[in-house]
Amino acid sequence: MDQTANLRPGTPGTAGKPPLTVLLAGPRGFCAGVDRAIKIVELAIERYGTPVYVRHEIVHNRFVVEGLQAKGAVFVEELDEIPDDGQPVIFSAHGVPRSVPAAADARQMLYLDATCPLVSKVHREAERHHAGGSHILLIGHAGHPEVVGTMGQLPPGAVTLVEDAEQAATVEPPPGPLAYATQTTLSVDDTAEVLDVLRRRFPDLSAPVKEDICYATTNRQAAVKAIAERCELIVVVGAANSSNSVRLREVAERAGCPRAVLVPRGRDFDPALADGLSTIGISAGASAPEVLVEEVVARLRERFEVTIEDVTVAEEKIIFNLPRPLRNPRAAVG
Repeated sequence: MDQTANLRPGTPGTAGKPPLTVLLAGPRGFCAGVDRAIKIVELAIERYGTPVYVRHEIVHNRFVVEGLQAKGAVFVEELDEIPDDGQPVIFSAHGVPRSVPAAADARQMLYLDATCPLVSKVHREAERHHAGGSHILLIGHAGHPEVVGTMGQLPPGAVTLVEDAEQAATVEPPPGPLAYATQTTLSVDDTAEVLDVLRRRFPDLSAPVKEDICYATTNRQAAVKAIAERCELIVVVGAANSSNSVRLREVAERAGCPRAVLVPRGRDFDPALADGLSTIGISAGASAPEVLVEEVVARLRERFEVTIEDVTVAEEKIIFNLPRPLRNPRAAVG
């Protein structure tokens, strides 16, 4: 289905409005991991009834969270906020430390794990390197749920967090073999810079079998780079606590766009930002649904005669399987 069908220019009759070309970066918006996580919540509500509990925001987007709340999802930060009522709890797409499912097992709670399979892949590789005797250097942002979850796969002290090139130049890991892993939603260019520093300092640093930064993050950043030099403004639709959305805004400016802004949705966007401009771009983080992009375009149409141009750098056809209990109604949960 053409995801830009609702974004095409409307009927004639808007004479008097200044013209504005809008470049839609593609891919944008939902990735396979986000789509899977949302479906897990929706299907769990259908199967188990309400409430269904979700530990942490299932994805970092308030529009999505509020939509699931309206269907009967209850979001909590920790398991101790959940009563012993027999209803299931879902772990967010960002992943959780090992201690969380262990605590759920101890309480005999039903649980479903919505961790993105590409995040789980990082977990398994970190475990493999640790089992082989390597200390792990994890490139990522302190406090982000994905980083907390990855570090929580291994014993305390087994992982050292490296946030940027400056830290990479000074980090002092324990003696012995080293391996690295990365958060899946980082800037591709920033991560390469950090790795250049680490590899100069630690030439024997072991790498993942396959790049940790996920295909969706890479593709969305490439799409923004493809339009950046043509745009006088780029609008990134996404939440301020969404790592991949924040990185898109940064990538836009570094790639040559004079200004890039991050907006949660259309109602938060001031179309006057485009006054006097001829060409702007729009992208969306991996946890932002397309309807929020449509809202931004609608706001622009209030003020401009909008012409839409699609700029697509990659086609995404990846689909991740749902957890077994939601594929097989007779399978046990937990």
